[in-house]
Amino acid sequence: MNKSILPLAIATTLLFTAYNVQSHDAHTKKQSAQHSAQSLSMILDSRPTKAKARYDARHPAQTMEFFGINPGMTVVEAFPSNGGWYSKILLPYLGKQGMLIGVNYAFDMWAKFDWMTEKRLSKNKTWVKDWTSRALEWHNDNSAKVSAFQFGSMPKEINGSADAVVFIRALHNLAVFENDGGYLTAALKDAYQALKPGGIVGIVQHMAPETASDEWANGDKGYLKKSFVISKMEAAGFEYMDSSDININPKDKPSESDGVWRLPPSFATSKDKPELKKEYIAVGESTRMTLRFRKKK
Repeated sequence: MNKSILPLAIATTLLFTAYNVQSHDAHTKKQSAQHSAQSLSMILDSRPTKAKARYDARHPAQTMEFFGINPGMTVVEAFPSNGGWYSKILLPYLGKQGMLIGVNYAFDMWAKFDWMTEKRLSKNKTWVKDWTSRALEWHNDNSAKVSAFQFGSMPKEINGSADAVVFIRALHNLAVFENDGGYLTAALKDAYQALKPGGIVGIVQHMAPETASDEWANGDKGYLKKSFVISKMEAAGFEYMDSSDININPKDKPSESDGVWRLPPSFATSKDKPELKKEYIAVGESTRMTLRFRKKK
């Protein structure tokens, strides 16, 4: 072979090999993404009818896609419900290589709710143990590992371990008591410390009109302004990435005499008023902002 041609042939071979490797990697990633989407679809399809009835309001598949939640991640779920509506989706979706960490409000914050009873408050003393045990009951061989803590007492081993933190309808209670204990600031500090550099915070929150008074939109009625949430997140060191309209309900137009719990599924103000309840059924669940932030690298 002509010696002047040999280097060109080697370079061409290396370029072709690199192209094939990149193509294979891209194909593998595409297959993995397709498999994940299919797995999520199967998980959602397998949920009970009562849970699936809320998909039109909660859009779990689109919400997790927007947040960038993927199998194998470590995800912190703020204030997971006792029924585990999202936890029961996340556990199998994150898979056995992933971890789901539930986090409750600080114990002393619970005592500030005017509806709190001694019996309810005592249950929160054992919440970490109780929620972990309950989550393990929703567990199978392919589910994520489970852990839990309460805001203000995050174990050191969680620092820098999480790929994502999700606050799904969980910020308003923290905001209510921000001026009486700094609970929102403390929770966002824990979220920041829990995340890896570049980690994501996903937020779904009942959304108040920007024209509403700050006094009404302080979280006590369940609603917060989008501008308030963004400002608090940025003050905590997070970078605002994007917002989505997937959980917007244009029929929900709350006035300053309204609380979010008037709507389904609570019907707090219409349980014994069939006509009013019918109106709220027609409105549907609350309108919600859906936001994504990132811990700066």
